[in-house]
Amino acid sequence: MSVTVVGSLNEDVVVTVDRLPGRGETVVGSAVAVLPGGKGANQAAAAGRLGAGVHMVGRVGADPAAGRQLAALAESGVNVGRVQRTDGVPTGTATIPVEAAGGENLIVVVPGANARLTATDVDVESVHRAGVLLLQLEVPMATVQAAAVATRGTVVLNPAPPQPLPAELLARVDVLVPNEHELVRLAGAEPGARTPADVADLARGLAPSVVVTLGARGALVVTGDGLPLLQAPPPVTPVDTTGAGDCFCGALSSALDRGLPLPDAVRYAVTAAALSTTGPGARGALPDDDAVRALLSRTPQAVPVS
Repeated sequence: MSVTVVGSLNEDVVVTVDRLPGRGETVVGSAVAVLPGGKGANQAAAAGRLGAGVHMVGRVGADPAAGRQLAALAESGVNVGRVQRTDGVPTGTATIPVEAAGGENLIVVVPGANARLTATDVDVESVHRAGVLLLQLEVPMATVQAAAVATRGTVVLNPAPPQPLPAELLARVDVLVPNEHELVRLAGAEPGARTPADVADLARGLAPSVVVTLGARGALVVTGDGLPLLQAPPPVTPVDTTGAGDCFCGALSSALDRGLPLPDAVRYAVTAAALSTTGPGARGALPDDDAVRALLSRTPQAVPVS
C-alpha cells in the first residue's frame, strides 16, 4: 500500500518575533530562515519520514525554489515524480512570523504554481492506487474533488485553509481532519470556548469519521458509533508549533495505511505531532517511526467524552 498526497509545495520564510503583530502593527524580528513548506508537502514529508511508499502530486514553478522543495521532499523519502515544474509562475511561498517563546505563529500564503494544479494532473496511478489519499485545500477545489473521485483508497481531507466544502467532495471523504477553528467554520457555528462534548456535537455527521485537532489538548475522534474519544498528547517542551497539524495529518495517514484502527492511528499521530513541535520550522523536528514508538508509552490512553 502507499500514501499519496495531493497538495501544495511552498517555500516558507520564517521570521522569529518576540510577539505576533496585531492588526496594522509593525514588530521587529530577531531572525529569519528560508525553509521548505506547503501544507501538502509538509504532510508528505511527515509521512515519508514515518514509512516508505509516499508519493507527492503537485506543482512548483520553474525557479530555484522549485529545486529546493523537490530536494527537501526527496530527502524525506517522498517520491516526487508527479510534481511538475510550471513555467511563468513562481513556486508558492508562505511568510510565517513565529513567537520566540512558545512557538505560536501566523501564516500568509501566496499560492503561485499551486493554483495551476489541474484535474488532469491528479489522474495518475499514484492517486488511483493509493492506500490512503491525503488532501488539503491549498490547491484548486476542483482538483481536490477530482483526486477524491479518482482514488480507490481511503480519502483523508484536512480542510485547510477553511472554506465551504461541496457536498460532492464530502461524500467522498472517509476521515475529515479539521482543527477546531476549521470545524466551527464548516459547521456554521459561532466562535467561542467549547468543551470536547460541544466540539463532538459540531463534528457529527460531517463525514463517516471526524478527527478534530485541538492543539495542546490533543485530538478528538468522532465516529458514527460509540462515544467520542479525547486523545491527549505526550508531554514535550514546544519550540515551534508551525506545521504540527501537518505532521499530525501525515502521521495519521501513514498509520491508517499500515492498517491501524482509527483510535490507534490518532494516538500515533498525536505523538508524532507533539515531537514535531520540539524543533524550528514546519519540518525541523519531524520524527521517524522509531522516535514515535519510543514516546508512545508516555502518550495517555484516549478517554471517552460523554
